[in-house]
Amino acid sequence: MDGDLLPIGQFARLGRLSVKQLRRYDELGLLVPAYVDEQTGYRYYRPAQAREALSIGLLRSLDVPLAVIGQVLSGTAGVLAGVRDDLEAELARRRRTIRTLERVMAEGLPSTQIRLVTEPARRVAIVRESAAGPQDIGRATSAAVARLGTGAPGLPVQLIGLFPIDLGDPVPVDVALVTGEPVSGAELDMLPGGVFACATHIGPYDQIPLTTHALLSWCAEHGHPVHGPIREVYVSDPATTAPEQLVTHLMIPLEEQS
Repeated sequence: MDGDLLPIGQFARLGRLSVKQLRRYDELGLLVPAYVDEQTGYRYYRPAQAREALSIGLLRSLDVPLAVIGQVLSGTAGVLAGVRDDLEAELARRRRTIRTLERVMAEGLPSTQIRLVTEPARRVAIVRESAAGPQDIGRATSAAVARLGTGAPGLPVQLIGLFPIDLGDPVPVDVALVTGEPVSGAELDMLPGGVFACATHIGPYDQIPLTTHALLSWCAEHGHPVHGPIREVYVSDPATTAPEQLVTHLMIPLEEQS
């Protein structure tokens, strides 16, 4: 050990990191001490390592994950673009959450008219996507719709989203196209008919959980056991309809037809 080395406490102040952080970064191989005393286990650093320590602190303040910071420090190009994309996606999600919250603030907790409808069994082509969690359902649904194709006139009226009652991680997301014809990449199946509790949602797709809340509450209050999946029948074409005017029928099966 030479006189150029700094003990961990002094180096922590120089690099504007805590001793705990430095120990953690050492364990991860992100910022390794220049010398470790074999007898005491004390860590020592060189002053030249302060730039690296400060860089880590800067990147952490920008919400860059530690794994990505390691790539940045090693000179890997382009890795911060992915972090930026993730932050933009999170910002968009937060904005959607704010819009939904503002609707609750303006209108109160969701309450909507519920009606009972009888649906026939329908032949459908189904594709499945997997959502990483509840916040990823919108992306997975859009991906499933894209796989089914939307080029035929009036097609949005024939699309039905199928979602489980219990939302875990991951979430299976099915989208069905009402058709008796084969669709590339889709599985032909029969969508059961029966008696359904139905509510109509008018507004953006990301606010559908408000109407789902009202529908599930109605089922609970009226003593109806909730069976899945929840159906979302997409009436409007989002390509030609403003988000505030999108019409979606939400349906929960109460009694399956024999």
